[in-house]
Amino acid sequence: MNLPVIFSMPGSESLAETLAEALPADTGTMDLHVFPDRETYVRIDSPVAQRDVLLVAALDAPDSKLVPLFLVASTLSSLGARNIVLVAPYLPYLRQDSVFRPGEGLSSSYVAHWISGFADGLVTVEPHLHRIEALSDVFSIPCETASAASSITHWVGENVARPMIVGPDMASRHWSDGIARALECPGVFLHKVRHGDRRVEISIPDLPAYTDFTPVLVDDIISSGQTMAMAVRRLRSAGFPQPVCIGVHALFGQATADLLHAAGAERVVSCNSLRHPSNAIDLGRPVVAAARSLLRTLQAPRRA
Repeated sequence: MNLPVIFSMPGSESLAETLAEALPADTGTMDLHVFPDRETYVRIDSPVAQRDVLLVAALDAPDSKLVPLFLVASTLSSLGARNIVLVAPYLPYLRQDSVFRPGEGLSSSYVAHWISGFADGLVTVEPHLHRIEALSDVFSIPCETASAASSITHWVGENVARPMIVGPDMASRHWSDGIARALECPGVFLHKVRHGDRRVEISIPDLPAYTDFTPVLVDDIISSGQTMAMAVRRLRSAGFPQPVCIGVHALFGQATADLLHAAGAERVVSCNSLRHPSNAIDLGRPVVAAARSLLRTLQAPRRA
């Protein structure tokens, strides 16, 4: 059987190299060119007929990336690729999962339907599932989710003395519980009430026995940083050391980093699901494992 072929959309070269070496797989080449009118030209330079293809894409700021991704995947399909697996560690639009006011749409479902139309499988990392219970609720293709927990656990164990894992809200309790158990350290979660996009209220439990532990706040996404900044302030006012803030997906700029440091954070780090200056935690191993698993699923004989 031919080796899979890996293509990287711009910004995902490092993860593509990791996958090519670990699976193993061939590295494909293609030409992407943006015309002056902002339309995208695609030419695939590597043979893909009857081969599985992994298409690696960083999908932050997704509106400018989804159309080129669609064009590349469609071109690969037209050239005879057997299966096209989208490896998108960060999956956009999942937070728009409910209709709160008349006239709104379900962007999460629309984008998932679109991707399911040009990809045969999906690998992602810690998707932001709130009211959506599983990716299969919105995607009609096989999906594999890589967990960042083991990578975060290893980094905290190597870099933080006497950690206390803190989930910033109930939705993140699986972070605080699972990572704390693995590290055999305290794990707690905070209570959050959100009032719009940028205003939140945070309350912390009474933790006098743990004030000599370093709080490690862990969340799937850091964007505006308002929730984490509020949590950092509350922890500092309760007498805790400067917290460490960890986000799986870094969707923030320098202003958010400055906000967190001004609130009292000692360090702000992220996983490398997206290329970002804060990257410190490598997700190569879990993403490779998820990709292997999905390729096995797609290659297995299908029942009649």
